[in-house]
Amino acid sequence: MDIARLSMDLANSNTLNKVSTAMLSKSLDTAEQQGASLIAMMDRSMELSVNPGIGSNFDMSV
Repeated sequence: MDIARLSMDLANSNTLNKVSTAMLSKSLDTAEQQGASLIAMMDRSMELSVNPGIGSNFDMSV
């Protein structure tokens, strides 16, 4: 059993796991920022609308 090889493989695995976790965290942060900016854009568009009450609600009956 090669202890040095096993140690290197374990260290490599740990490094890859940390990199994957960091990448996932970064992509989640980016998605959160994009969602917040989309909500802000939608709020601004309703504020700038000539008739903000029109089109904001939809009642449907069949």
